[in-house]
Amino acid sequence: MPTATTPPTASNGNAPTPRVLPSIAYARDFKGQDLLTLANISPTAILELFDTALRMKADLNAFRSTLDNLAVALLFEKPSLRTKMSFEVGVAKLGGHPIFMDHSSQRLGARESVRDYGKNLERWVDCIVARVYSQAVLEEMAEAAKCPVINALSDRFHPCQGLADLFTLYERAGGNAAKLRQTRLLYIGDGNNVCHSLIHCSTLLGVDTTVITPKGYGPAEDVITECQAFSGNAGSKFNVSHNVKDAEGHDAIYTDVWVSMGQAGGVDEVTKRRKIFTKFQVNAELMDLASRGRPNPAVFMHCLPAQRGLEVTDDVIDAPTSIVYDQAENRMHAQDALLHYMLGKGN
Repeated sequence: MPTATTPPTASNGNAPTPRVLPSIAYARDFKGQDLLTLANISPTAILELFDTALRMKADLNAFRSTLDNLAVALLFEKPSLRTKMSFEVGVAKLGGHPIFMDHSSQRLGARESVRDYGKNLERWVDCIVARVYSQAVLEEMAEAAKCPVINALSDRFHPCQGLADLFTLYERAGGNAAKLRQTRLLYIGDGNNVCHSLIHCSTLLGVDTTVITPKGYGPAEDVITECQAFSGNAGSKFNVSHNVKDAEGHDAIYTDVWVSMGQAGGVDEVTKRRKIFTKFQVNAELMDLASRGRPNPAVFMHCLPAQRGLEVTDDVIDAPTSIVYDQAENRMHAQDALLHYMLGKGN
C-alpha cells in the first residue's frame, strides 16, 4: 500500500508540510506507531483489528494483562462522553492505567510548547491519546513524542470513530469481509472529520459508499481523491453528490451534527447551517427512500451526540433499525484491539 501523507490545517491558515506516515500493512505493524488517520492503513490490517475486536468483545479474559503496568495519557481539549469513557474503561480492563488531562480551559501549546509537552510525556507514559481542535497540534505532538500518539478526534479526522463504525457493520455481517462488501453505505450531512474517517475506512474495505452534502459542504478534496483511489483498488463504488434523491438503495444511513464542536462562526453560522441543511435531515421519508430496492430496511448510524429534531428525527434514532448504541459500545472494542497491537506485550 502506498505511503500516505496527512495535510493538516494550521490555526493560522497556513498548511504545514505534510508528515509522511508509514504504511500499516498488517495489524502487527501498529507496534509503536501513531494513529493519526486511516489513510495509511491497509484493508488487511483493519480486518485483523476487527477480528481481534470480535474476540475481545466475546471474551476479554485472555487480554486482561495486555497493558499490564502501562500508562496511557488522555489529553482532551474538547468535551467527550464516548471517547473518554471508552478509552478509560478499555485501558483499565486491559490492565493499564489511564491518566486524564483536561485541556478544555487551556489549549495544548498555551502554557508550554506542544513539542515540550510531548517530550515530557514520553518520559512517563507509554501512549498519548489526544482529542484536539487542530490536526496540526496532533502532528506536532506525534513528531515530538517517542511514544505512540492516537488521534481521538481533530478538525480533520476521527479515525477511532471510523474504525468503530465499520467494525459495527462488519459485526452485523457476521465477521465476513465478503458480506461486508455487499453493504451499501450512505453518509448524508456535513463533510466533516467524522465523514472523512468513515469514508476512508469504508472505501479501503471495498464498501460501496455515497456521500450527500449541500454544495460547498462536501469532504475535503484530498480526502475525496484518496477515497477514489481506495475504492478503485477495491473494485467498489464511491460517489459524492448534492442530490438527496441519490440516497435511494442503501443498507446503512449515517449522519452527524450540522455544526461540529469548535466550528467557527458562532450563532450566525449555526442559523445559516440549519437553513441550508434542512432538506438533508434523516427522517422516516429518507429512510424509506434509502431502503428502496434493498433486501432489508436500512439501519441508521450516528456517532453521537445527536441534535434530535435537526439532523435526525426521534422516530429514526429510536427505531429498532437504529444501531447508534452498538456503534458507541464498539468504540471501546475497536480501540482495545488497536491498543493490543500498538502496545500489547508479545505483539
